[in-house]
Amino acid sequence: MDGDAVRERAAELPRQPGVYQFQDGETVVYVGKAVDIRDRVRSYADPRSRRIRRMVERADSIDYSVTDTETQALLLEANLIKRFQPRYNVRLKDDKSYPLVQLTDHEFPRIEITRDPNPEARARSDGGATTSENPTVSGPRVFGPFTKKTRVETVVKALRETYGVRGCSDHKFANRDRPCLDYDIGLCTAPCTAEIDRGSYIADVESVVRFFEGETGVLADPLRREMEEAAGNQEFERAANLRDKLDAVEGFHGGAGEAVATESDERAVDVLGVALEGDSATVARLHSESGQLVDRERHAVTIPEGDAEDADTRASAVLSAFVTQYYTERDLPDALLFSDRPDDEEVLDWLESEGVAARVPGAGREATLVDLALKNARRGASEPDALSALRDALDLDSVPRRIEGFDVSHAQGKHAVGSDVVFADGSADKSGYRRKKLDDQNDDYANMYDLVRWRADRAVEDRDDRPNPDLLLIDGGEGQLEAAREALADADWDVPAIALAKDEEIVVTPSGTYDWPSDADHLHVLQRVRDEAHRFAVQYHQTLRDDVSTELDNVPGVGPKTRRALLRRFGSVEGLRAASVEELREVEGVGEKTAETIQTRL
Repeated sequence: MDGDAVRERAAELPRQPGVYQFQDGETVVYVGKAVDIRDRVRSYADPRSRRIRRMVERADSIDYSVTDTETQALLLEANLIKRFQPRYNVRLKDDKSYPLVQLTDHEFPRIEITRDPNPEARARSDGGATTSENPTVSGPRVFGPFTKKTRVETVVKALRETYGVRGCSDHKFANRDRPCLDYDIGLCTAPCTAEIDRGSYIADVESVVRFFEGETGVLADPLRREMEEAAGNQEFERAANLRDKLDAVEGFHGGAGEAVATESDERAVDVLGVALEGDSATVARLHSESGQLVDRERHAVTIPEGDAEDADTRASAVLSAFVTQYYTERDLPDALLFSDRPDDEEVLDWLESEGVAARVPGAGREATLVDLALKNARRGASEPDALSALRDALDLDSVPRRIEGFDVSHAQGKHAVGSDVVFADGSADKSGYRRKKLDDQNDDYANMYDLVRWRADRAVEDRDDRPNPDLLLIDGGEGQLEAAREALADADWDVPAIALAKDEEIVVTPSGTYDWPSDADHLHVLQRVRDEAHRFAVQYHQTLRDDVSTELDNVPGVGPKTRRALLRRFGSVEGLRAASVEELREVEGVGEKTAETIQTRL
C-alpha cells in the first residue's frame, strides 16, 4: 500500500477505540491499538520510521475490530500479537523452552523435568490440604521456569537421592513384583512394591516441595553432612562430588532469601530489566513474595527489524509489549519496578486501573533490585552467542532462536516416518516435537518433500499451534534440501532452510556449502538439532516396525518382548532367516531351543 491507499482506507474506518491489522494477503504483518482507529491508521500514510514504511509497503489491506474501552483494545492487541506473531511487532517468545519441575498428583507423586506441564498444575498448586488420615500433595505442582537445565537435573537427582521420590513412568510403576534398579542405586524408595508406606512417602514429597518453595536447607543440610562424613573417611573423590552438588543446590534459588524492601502493602512485587542485542532483547523478571525474592526468570523478545529508534526508546517499547503479553494470562503483582519507563501510556493507565503500582526506582534498595534484573537480562542476552554466530555465518536476517529439524526413516521403503523436532535458544523443546507416518516409498527425496510440505501446509493454514521457526534444518545433503525447498515454495511458506550432511558435516545452503571447523559452536548447535531429529525419527520407525504382525508371532517361545529384541537386532524377518543359531542366541531371552525353533519355522 502507498500513502494514498492508506488515507483512502482510513476514511472508511470508525472513530472508536479498537485494534487494527495490516495484512499481506491472509498474513497479519502488524497489529496496533488506538483510541480513535481512523486517526491512528491515517498516520501511517506518512511513516515515521523505515520499519513502518516497509510494513506499509508490504501490506495490501487493513482490517479492524472495535472495542468498548481502551483497556479492551490493549488486551485484544496483546492476544492478537501472541496469536499471529506479526513480523513488525515486538513479540514475547514462547517461554515453554525453559525447563520446569513438576510433581504429579498421583497417589505416589512422580518428580519430572518438563517443558510441557500438566495444564491444571499451576491452577491447582495452592489448593487442597494435608492430613494424617489422607496425606497428599495438593494437586500437581509446577516450579520454575528455570534457565539452566543442567543445574535443574543436578538438583532433581540430589533430591531423589535424599528423599527417594520416584521418577518412573506410570507403566513402569504399575504391577511390579520387585523394585527396579532405581531402588538398588538409592534414587527411589520403591513405593511401587510397598517398600515405604504412603504417609512416609508423602512426607518426603512435601520436603521436596519445601525445597522448591525456597527452603534450601531441606537439601543442603543433609548434603553437607554427607560431604563432611566422606571427607572424614578420606573418600575425597566422593566428597568433591558432594561439594559440587552442594554448590548447585545452594546457588539454585539465586539468593532467594534476600530481603526485598518494598511498600508495606505490596506483598507481591515484580522487577523487570531489559537488555537489547540487535533484533532481539531479553527481559529478566525477579519476583518477590512478602519481602522475599523467590523466583528469577528470563524471556526472549523479538524486536522488529530495521527500527531506527534509539536504545532507550526501544527498551521502553519492549517493556510495554512485555507487560501486556505476559500479564494478560497471569496474575498481576501489587507493584512493578522497571529499568525503563514503558513508552505506552495506555499500558500504564491499565496497570493503574488494576491497582498495580508501577515505578522506575531512582535509588535505594529498589534501584539495587533493578540493577540485579538488568544483570540477569544482560547475561541472558549474551548466552546465545552460538546462535548469533550462526546468524552471521549464514547471513540470516535475525538470530535463529527457534530451529526445527527434519529427518525421515524407513526400511527399504517400509514403515516410512518423519520427525519434526524443535530447539529453542539452543535447547530441545520436546513439547514442540511432532512425528508423521509417510506413504511407504523407497525415495528419501520424496519422503522429505512430503514431510516438509505437511509442516508448511499446517503453518500456512494456521493449523499448527506452534510459533513459526526462524530456521529449518534438514538431515541430509543437496537432494534432501532441494526437496524441502520445493515443498516450502509449493506451500508458499517463507522460512529459510539449510541441510547438514552426516558423513563430512558439511552445511548445505541454497547459495553454497560451508565446511566449518569441528569445534565451531554454531556447528555444534546444528549437529544437536540434526542428531535429535534422526534419533526421534528412528525411534518412531522402530516402534511402528516392531508393532506390525510378523511370522514371528507364530513361533513358540517368542513373546512380544523377545520379538522386538530380535527385530531390533536383525532389522527384519529376512535378516532373521539369514542368522545362525549362535547369532540368535546372542539376543537376550533367546535360548538354544528357541533359536533352533526360530530357524526351523523361518
